Amino acid sequence: MPVYIPPNSAKRFDSQPGHPKDEGVPTMTSPMSRRGFLTASAGTVGAVAAAPLLAACGHAGGDTAGATSAKKLTQILPDYVPANSVKADIPSLNGSDPGFISYPANPVHTVTEVPGAGGTFSTITPLWGSIPPAGNQYYQAVNQALGASVQINPSNGNTYAQTLPTLFAGSKLPDWLQVPGWNEVSVANFGNEVQANFTDLTPYLSGSNVKKYPNLAALPSGAWQAGVWNNKLYGIPVYPGTNIFAEQFFYRADILQKLGLGTPEIKSAQDLFDLGKEVNDPKHGRWAFDDLWQALYQPFAFLGGPPLMWSTDDKGDLQANWEMPEIIEAMNWQASTVKAGLVHPDALALQTSNAKQRFWSGAVVIEGDGGGAWVGSDAVSGLAANKGYNRQSFAPFTASGTGTPVYYLNNSCNMFSYLNKSLSKSQVEEALRIANYLAAPFGSYEYTLINYGVKGTDWSTSANGPLLTATGQKNVTNTYSFLSTPLNVQNVQQGYTQVVKDDCAWQQAAGKYAKKPLFWNMNVSVPASLATAWNAATFTNTTGNIIQEVVRGKNTIGDYQAAVKSWQKNGGDKLRTYFDGIRSKYGTA
Repeated sequence: MPVYIPPNSAKRFDSQPGHPKDEGVPTMTSPMSRRGFLTASAGTVGAVAAAPLLAACGHAGGDTAGATSAKKLTQILPDYVPANSVKADIPSLNGSDPGFISYPANPVHTVTEVPGAGGTFSTITPLWGSIPPAGNQYYQAVNQALGASVQINPSNGNTYAQTLPTLFAGSKLPDWLQVPGWNEVSVANFGNEVQANFTDLTPYLSGSNVKKYPNLAALPSGAWQAGVWNNKLYGIPVYPGTNIFAEQFFYRADILQKLGLGTPEIKSAQDLFDLGKEVNDPKHGRWAFDDLWQALYQPFAFLGGPPLMWSTDDKGDLQANWEMPEIIEAMNWQASTVKAGLVHPDALALQTSNAKQRFWSGAVVIEGDGGGAWVGSDAVSGLAANKGYNRQSFAPFTASGTGTPVYYLNNSCNMFSYLNKSLSKSQVEEALRIANYLAAPFGSYEYTLINYGVKGTDWSTSANGPLLTATGQKNVTNTYSFLSTPLNVQNVQQGYTQVVKDDCAWQQAAGKYAKKPLFWNMNVSVPASLATAWNAATFTNTTGNIIQEVVRGKNTIGDYQAAVKSWQKNGGDKLRTYFDGIRSKYGTA
């Protein structure tokens, strides 16, 4: 689904929703790349705590826990009815994204009636990019198909965190509002605000009720679960996935081939280190690694920051991510790469703005990035160094080289749209019919209209699917799609069918090692008294970003352990006790 986050965005979409490092370069066949929302890992490079502040769970200041028990969820969640109207070229396996190596030649209709009833809905959604002219031909065509006036009002995505509090505080909420998970923390008592201001969709969508809206019924249950607050369903998933992986290890396969290294089989952290030594050549402007910290979550099997920060120790007690012994092992490993001179100087200096260019140009051979980086566009946009450019990704492995790899999943959805509580029953039903239209699967007639506009005006036919015209490039952007979207797929860009095949194959293999962390897809409101301990950034920022300092040799592991003890003393242990209570009452998934 098209989503373009420009390189100078305030956030990086890496591997836990939300950071534009992996949004891909926009192409002529697709208005924008969508995968960045699904695979972003978040946070500044090298900072463990920065990651899942983005996810739609864990918010400070709520009066109630916000959580919902597994038993109660069975009464709340919509039934899952997979869509089969559009057949993927590469079916999903082990939770992988379906893959399309060509755009359907004859898009099928999945909605047989005009969904709207002539209603008018004001909307506010974020947008990273140029805002299209109001009332343009694309908007008119879509609204005509919807049978309603959906008034698109995009807001600057880079400043959306400042926009939202004003909307809530001033009671200026539109009929339909999109809220990215990473922006929820900008609204005080977000869980309470959801209940106070938005429509409870449980009566409309729970169980078999969702079958009135087949395209919504085709969205994965986990995505709906992440939109549940206090035993009620409020959020309509935007950019949902099944298995949303954290950052992965990408490498320049073409460079390795030229160096005579073939296709390396990495089974341990030592293997990765050894490969780095073989390819490292600073005298000729080539370093082995960029900053790999976020990707180290996988082989060392530790977690990111809130909300998916908890695991259990050998005694079954909760431990936070930065209390896990595995994180120290990972710091020691990365410190060894720094000491050996294997990391690019700009990565050591935490310069993230040119991180992609370092990989594209071959200045680094191995990087960590979200799955959205795996698109054909980086090879054909003119940014890569040569025509033989080939991005590949290492299969999951363990740090020790023994045992079974673990790949902790991120939440199934991290962006939701909400309907205003003031809407009448008939208006809510009309909006849900519209959401059903917007959630039509990839390659359908409805999807094509929403994402490319009108044939002949906004797009023309090409060998690789719809190709935006000059008019389409001006008017068609990510607007309606922020209200409701289908399940993520991988699709061909500019004829790079092999990229789709490689990506899907990697996902299918990685899916065998997928593991749901504690409190996966659960919404938990954290008391305001624990907000500081809950805030992932607090842990690193108040200690001089201690993890980055340790791996760069400026601080010691002892300094890090002291920082952890300080966090425990200043609210961390109380936070653990609070989540123990959640675990006892609601479970952990």
